[in-house]
Amino acid sequence: MTTSSTSLETFDPSGVGLDNGNLYGLPCTYDDAHIIVFGVPWEVTVSYHEGTAQGPQRILEASPQLDLYDRDNPEAWRQGIFMPPIPQPLQQINLQMREAAHRVIQAMEEGIAIEKHPLLQDTLDQVNHACEQMNGWLYGQASHALDQGKRVGVIGGDHSVPFGYLQALAERYPTFGILHIDAHADLRLAYQGFRYSHASIMNNALTLPQVGTLVQVGIRDLCHDEVALIEQSAGRIVTYYDAVLKENRYQGMTWLAQCEAIVAHLPPQVYVSFDVDGLDPKLCPHTGTPVPGGLELEEVFCLLRQVVRSGRQIIGFDVSEIGDGEWDGNVGARIVYKLCALMGLSSGVES
Repeated sequence: MTTSSTSLETFDPSGVGLDNGNLYGLPCTYDDAHIIVFGVPWEVTVSYHEGTAQGPQRILEASPQLDLYDRDNPEAWRQGIFMPPIPQPLQQINLQMREAAHRVIQAMEEGIAIEKHPLLQDTLDQVNHACEQMNGWLYGQASHALDQGKRVGVIGGDHSVPFGYLQALAERYPTFGILHIDAHADLRLAYQGFRYSHASIMNNALTLPQVGTLVQVGIRDLCHDEVALIEQSAGRIVTYYDAVLKENRYQGMTWLAQCEAIVAHLPPQVYVSFDVDGLDPKLCPHTGTPVPGGLELEEVFCLLRQVVRSGRQIIGFDVSEIGDGEWDGNVGARIVYKLCALMGLSSGVES
């Protein structure tokens, strides 16, 4: 019987994409892949458009259509990339809890005080507990992969998804920074009562003392409390607003120069958290909370290249808020592959 490693050795990256159930049609298994990408079908606390829970599946379906030559790391596919089956139990819990969360959100939008209604408070508690379970599941999966010397990526789902993975990384790195691509600051405290809201992921990340610096890029939709938190962070949060980035361009500052300035704030180890609504909405139109403006995909790739060129190491990533659309999946698959390529390159693994 031909082993999967032998299959990878004889795999033709210029051939027809294989529909074999794995990302990019690569003939890998969990054991022989060096990068494990977990798909997390979760959007329980989404407060606008639904559909991001289908993001992992959309990326998986689109991925075999991609050509695998990457200019930064031409042999990136040789690392071996494996995506375990999307967990159906999580998908079922997501559906149940999404309905429960909707009842809480609707009540809050009607001005109802949740704490004064025991049934609604119980529903909110159930949602928070379910989100803790999801975090625990991903923490366990990521920890197991990291203990085996693998590198890990995560595909959401909404942007609440990667917290369990960040907890696992925090046990293995004394300090690291987060490069956060997003339209939103995601610094709200327990938004709408949900402790693990998609709008609270970076607030939760900052509870981890190992997160030394949070550098945010493309931000253009945030509240007064988030601005205050940024301004009071004593430099722990560095935020590059989309409007300022564009104005700098209008005044003649090159994008590469801006990328160099952004990356200078990051420590040697960097986690990339990429919410696709940080991009121009034309690129992922079905994302959960689209906002006009944003970055071009190549602008983000230029920024990520600068992380690697600077000698910093990408230790992990998530790609979140991919919507339930074929084009969204296509763009998302390209983002995931680029991050796998650059993560390998920054770790000294080009093949």
